[in-house]
Amino acid sequence: MKLRSCAVIPAAGRGTRLGLDRPKILASLNDDETIWSVLRDKVLEIVDRVHVVLSPDGEAVFHAALKNDPRMDRISTSVQPRPIGMGDAIFGCYDNWSGAECLLVIWGDQVFVSPQTLSGALSLHAASPKTVVLPVASLSQPYAEYVFGAEDTLIAVRQSREGDACAPNGWNDIGTFVLSVTGLKPAWDAYLSRASLGETTGEINFLPFLPFLAGHGWTVRRLVVTDAREARGVNSIDDMVFFRSIPLR
Repeated sequence: MKLRSCAVIPAAGRGTRLGLDRPKILASLNDDETIWSVLRDKVLEIVDRVHVVLSPDGEAVFHAALKNDPRMDRISTSVQPRPIGMGDAIFGCYDNWSGAECLLVIWGDQVFVSPQTLSGALSLHAASPKTVVLPVASLSQPYAEYVFGAEDTLIAVRQSREGDACAPNGWNDIGTFVLSVTGLKPAWDAYLSRASLGETTGEINFLPFLPFLAGHGWTVRRLVVTDAREARGVNSIDDMVFFRSIPLR
């Protein structure tokens, strides 16, 4: 039976910036919860399957953590051999989501994305062909600014991690994206044939792929999220302290 939806969670981070000896997605948030347990429960409420992309070192640790999970029949994993970008992680596991109608991508540290944003993004997509739903929030200092033109068309993405200057109070993503599956892999291959490496990271970045799609016949629908905290991932000790101080469900 064809899947209606599949989620991919790129989670090849090794947790070194947080002082961890395990994948960041297994970082503890309180006595009972990890980043993974919070994401798992939110995402499995709205999609048919979840696929997690891990580092070579993290795969065995993650599987050990999942061995007693009663929902393992809906969870799969694969390995990204080298950490060369989110796009590589997503399309490297293409065979695991190619049979779905739509793909939900959520970064593996985006612990505060709300169930309302996730379900709203899937509803707005509505299995439409050649469509991307992009949840965004206005941030005083965006780290990835999405620039929209006439008729709400996405025309550019500026990334502070690559040295771009982002405008104050610009639109920042929530680390969450819903994309049509049909035609997506050929579009990625076309993007790869002309994409340049990031100035700082040396990676082929995923985010500029979205305005590429918009310029090649895809519709990008913006979903405005009012709680800017949803855009915050777990990237530092300060982030970890913050998320340990607030309810996550």
